[in-house]
Amino acid sequence: MSIFFPRTILLISGLFVSTILFAQYPPPAGQPGTTAMYKDSSAFIGWASTCTIERGYINISDTTILYNGSNKSTYGSYLYGSGPADELVISLGDNGSALLGFDNPIVNRTGPDFAIFENSFGDSFLELGFVEVSSDGQRFVRFPSISLTPDTVQVNTFDTIDATKINNLAGKYRHSYGTPFDLDDIRDSSGIDLHNIIRMRIVDAVGCIQGPFATHDSQGHKVNDPWPTPFDTGGFDLDAVGVIHNQTDGMTDEGNLSSILIYPNPVTDFVTFDTRGFSKVNLVISDPEGKTLVESVVSGKVSINMSAFLPGIYFAGFTLTDGTSVKKKIIKY
Repeated sequence: MSIFFPRTILLISGLFVSTILFAQYPPPAGQPGTTAMYKDSSAFIGWASTCTIERGYINISDTTILYNGSNKSTYGSYLYGSGPADELVISLGDNGSALLGFDNPIVNRTGPDFAIFENSFGDSFLELGFVEVSSDGQRFVRFPSISLTPDTVQVNTFDTIDATKINNLAGKYRHSYGTPFDLDDIRDSSGIDLHNIIRMRIVDAVGCIQGPFATHDSQGHKVNDPWPTPFDTGGFDLDAVGVIHNQTDGMTDEGNLSSILIYPNPVTDFVTFDTRGFSKVNLVISDPEGKTLVESVVSGKVSINMSAFLPGIYFAGFTLTDGTSVKKKIIKY
């Protein structure tokens, strides 16, 4: 029996499949277009101050399996989840979770607002985690994650995955490089105050593609990452959470900018800095890793060509004549 489909349906189906197969997200640390943030970046103004852990199993599909006498991950102290990124980690195990607190609430401003550090030893052995935030400690909103790693074959214990198929999942980048998150991605969610994030929860994405144990991204795809990891170090390994914006960072919201202006922002080619009456202002433009790209003394209005810069987040730091330091973000398209 022959079955004929309308040409329009076939074209739409082909487009949909192509979109899934070829979707690309930022590449690993050190590659052009990456969003990875180095742990010593000047963008970080604080770190998670408290951490509590709910350990997961070393193999969620068979909880009788033991490692060093325990069926749950045991590696690391809860103390390792707070403070700066230092490659001291705590392992969550399958579907385990970490609850983080902060001295000052995280707030939503232009660009990424925080970054999460894992300890992968390479760019493709990635153990992933879902990220949730709360403004009251009770209701948590999960970031819309995407995992386009094919889920027809299990990624085995020491196999690898492609970072360009991963978005909004912690653990996308290797050790010492944080995965950034922008609160703007959940701005349409209910029950959340994006200017008062007091708690964060990181939940291990099990990585198993077996139906009863699989975890799914925001589009319903199974998250496929190295599994099983039946060791004390199994699951997502939390190093740190770096804060980029909080209620004490001295920055102002869009529409109420402080004295120094940046426009257009976002920018595609030339960006203009207006020092608004300050003279001999030291300007430093840096990338997310803290590398200085431009350094100059400016006065009045000055334009800088950023057309050769890769798309991403950059930081403009100003030291004023009275010694005050101001830092602003630039979005490059």
